[in-house]
Amino acid sequence: MNTFNIKVGNRVKNLREKVGLRQEVFAEKLGITRPVISQIEQGKRKLTAQELDKIAGIFNLSTDVLLGKIPMPEIEISQEEKQKISEPSIRINIPQKNLNKFREVLLYILNEVGSKPHIGETVIYKLLYFIDFNYYEKYEEQLIGANYIKNHYGPTPVEFQKIVEKMIRDHDIEKINSQYFSYPQTKYLPLRKPDLSKFSANELEIINDVLCKLADMNAAQISEYSHGDVPWLTTEENKPLEYESVFYRTSPYSVREYPDEV
Repeated sequence: MNTFNIKVGNRVKNLREKVGLRQEVFAEKLGITRPVISQIEQGKRKLTAQELDKIAGIFNLSTDVLLGKIPMPEIEISQEEKQKISEPSIRINIPQKNLNKFREVLLYILNEVGSKPHIGETVIYKLLYFIDFNYYEKYEEQLIGANYIKNHYGPTPVEFQKIVEKMIRDHDIEKINSQYFSYPQTKYLPLRKPDLSKFSANELEIINDVLCKLADMNAAQISEYSHGDVPWLTTEENKPLEYESVFYRTSPYSVREYPDEV
């Protein structure tokens, strides 16, 4: 790894943290993606001249400071200036719940794989999680955008029960209590087809990829698999999983090709 890039990345990171600027907001201001910011700060990616100028402008410094040609000055930043620098621009990272999309994704899952004997509520939770988080990693946009909490069995969608109750009342699905081998199991049967007009081609691609890769796993297998994913590993018990943590994923969970070191 290039030592010079590491030193520049450390200076950028120190400045960003000094003003309380989150990586995702910093990325928006520079017009690049959040994973690229991480690569820059770790010294894995070289800054372009244009990026260097933009960063210097954000912190009102000379580019010579970032390059280490002159010492880093003592920077005193008022609370007002911190707030101005730290304001996000367009992309908001709080999950934007799309309840109608949630219904259609669930119906799609049930129509495609719901008849398999091992597809109960626990497996559905994990399929929804990987659909949501894989889409966010690849496209940096929400698909469903549900909230997931960490529990012993893996990521669990907070909104699931309330949405399912309404879908049952609307005669979209039917709930069945059964057993899988000797274990109690909650299954859902679809009573209609999903509205495919609600999905983009990219959304369908992610949904189908997840089903193809994971829908043959039973509850124990998919729960164990989910425990190896960074969003689950980095979250405290019963706390919400952060969507932004997908950018720290490792193989075999990552679904995005990141640029090589420059």
